[in-house]
Amino acid sequence: MTVSQLRGCGVIYIVEPEIEVALVWRLRAGDSAAFDEIYAVFNQRLLSFLTRMAKNRSVAEDLLEETWLRLVSSAEDLRADTRLGPWLFTVARNLYVSYCRSRVREWAYTADLVLLWPGELPRTPFDVASLNEFEERLEAAIAYLPPIYREAILLVGVEQLRPVDAAKVCGVSAESLRQRLKRARELISRFVTDQDSFAKTGRKELSHVTKR
Repeated sequence: MTVSQLRGCGVIYIVEPEIEVALVWRLRAGDSAAFDEIYAVFNQRLLSFLTRMAKNRSVAEDLLEETWLRLVSSAEDLRADTRLGPWLFTVARNLYVSYCRSRVREWAYTADLVLLWPGELPRTPFDVASLNEFEERLEAAIAYLPPIYREAILLVGVEQLRPVDAAKVCGVSAESLRQRLKRARELISRFVTDQDSFAKTGRKELSHVTKR
């Protein structure tokens, strides 16, 4: 495995294709040690992705647990050429979307809950202390994005999935994902450059995108 470290995002372990293939074969054969290795590489990345999408640590942890259960139950049926990263993030994203749909049904009587994003991203005192002003603005900008843009920037910019793999996770064409990334970066740039101005002029625009 190779190691990559992004500013403010910690260490990300990237699995080489040949190791990934071997892990899939071992997993299909029922090797529990293979699951442990996969868990060690992807668990924190999946939790980070789900927490930023759901903006709720408890919800993210529940979705994460279900993601791993899906891997266990599907292990024998995995294709030999399965890419573990895209597969896991696809499952995690689909579970998150299902969660949002269930919340819509539960909260249908409340008009302003159409935005679907309850709560804020929890932070410990250590988290707050470790972030400088720019990183705080960047994190706030990502949290402010509509989900279709947020998931694109998280998958490619943070989790380092290839755009073609991220497009598969999101269920869109490579060109659609490219456009979402471009728009996400534009919005983040505007937010980071002038947060106060963006809050006044960008809220209506983002609300419109969220309701699509």
